[in-house]
Amino acid sequence: MLSSKVINESHGQDSSYFLGWQEYEKNPFHETLNPSGIVQMGLAENQLSFDLIESWLDDHPEVLGLKKNEESVFKHLALFQDYHGLPAFKIAMAKFMEKIRGSKVKFNANKMVLTAGSTSANETLMFCLANPGDAFLIPAPYYPGFDRDLKWRTGVEIVPIHCVSSNGYKITKEALEDAYERAHKLNLKVKGVLITNPSNPLGTSTTRDELDLLLTFTSAKKIHMVGDEIYSGTVFDTPEFTSVLEVAKDKNMDLDEKIHVVYSLSKDLGLPGFRVGLIYSNNEKVVSAATKMSSFGLISSQTQHLLANLLSDERFTTKYLEENRKRLRERRDRLVSGLKKAGIGCLKSNGGLFCWVDLRHLLTSNTFEAEHSLWTKIVCEVGLNISPGSSCHSDEPGWFRVCFANISDQTLEVAMDRVHGFVEAMVMNTNHGKQKRTMWDSRRRSLINKWVSKLSSVQCESER
Repeated sequence: MLSSKVINESHGQDSSYFLGWQEYEKNPFHETLNPSGIVQMGLAENQLSFDLIESWLDDHPEVLGLKKNEESVFKHLALFQDYHGLPAFKIAMAKFMEKIRGSKVKFNANKMVLTAGSTSANETLMFCLANPGDAFLIPAPYYPGFDRDLKWRTGVEIVPIHCVSSNGYKITKEALEDAYERAHKLNLKVKGVLITNPSNPLGTSTTRDELDLLLTFTSAKKIHMVGDEIYSGTVFDTPEFTSVLEVAKDKNMDLDEKIHVVYSLSKDLGLPGFRVGLIYSNNEKVVSAATKMSSFGLISSQTQHLLANLLSDERFTTKYLEENRKRLRERRDRLVSGLKKAGIGCLKSNGGLFCWVDLRHLLTSNTFEAEHSLWTKIVCEVGLNISPGSSCHSDEPGWFRVCFANISDQTLEVAMDRVHGFVEAMVMNTNHGKQKRTMWDSRRRSLINKWVSKLSSVQCESER
């Protein structure tokens, strides 16, 4: 006999978001070894600025060598560390978070709880703030992983706050009240609102007016406000990033015990493998309980040691944030430009590692069945893994999340060539589906041959 947790389907990993990953893993694209494979554009990972971190590590070999002042700290790091974390690391994290927010918000290291990534941080907060069967309101579209991270083990329910493309997916008072009422009709006790800022999957930052509205709403309802700000350092365009804590300060709510922030280094520094996340809260009971829970998912001492040194280097962090934002903006522009040439538009974004792409004109009907059919073609025939809006709980068929920071310039060019070929084939004036398919297959083979030839040429040049 196994537990109900094992045998039921509440894990949330049967959505098309995760199924696309499975297809990619069966046939991953490689420029020379597998040029016909699937390009991974469903992974929100920042690989654009690794060289900056690697350069810093080259200049500071003693950090990787676990030395301080030429003396080994290996034994100190290898022995037991309590779950409060290394003080030097927490102080460095606080200063880094302040820098991202333009020093408009101050962070107290004693109010931080370290966790193994933001997934752990968000789940831990749910355990602290809600009971099984309680609900959190989340603006939709939202990150598909929340169906697993927030619900699976905690028993907490998610009620979407319906946001629409016609107003740029802004959070409105009407949408908040509607979600709250729907929760009550389902006999769910609403314990709070959780937002990602900037939004995943939209790539837009939450405005000051929206944050003001959210804090007014949660305060009036006497419920919690959670700001998942793991993309805060990726904002590369106007409007600039505004933290929920900054608006709370302006409203004299900066010590409010119902306001909490989640942060991570997975996106801003591109270090998801290091599993570094945290909870920040003014609520002493939440900090105390979450700290105890963090023993189930700690950050290793050597990771804390390395990052304490890296983040304490003010010159490096200033340079990194500026250059990383510049590279993200340039890559966003390349994706938007490439899609525009194929007649495809995007929601105007100013942050994150992805764009919210409008493919409604390519649907055979205005339904989620048609969206799923189009997504299947894009993954299996075009060879691009992107995330359909339905997996993000979008109310409107035909929108897709497309990630742009986890691949090389050359791979992005491959992806854009495939998109252009696919769109050309779809709009061909033909009444024969088979003929259309043959045209696309021929076009795709031509693109693959082109890239194998091009890359071989580049390789030959480099060998000379």
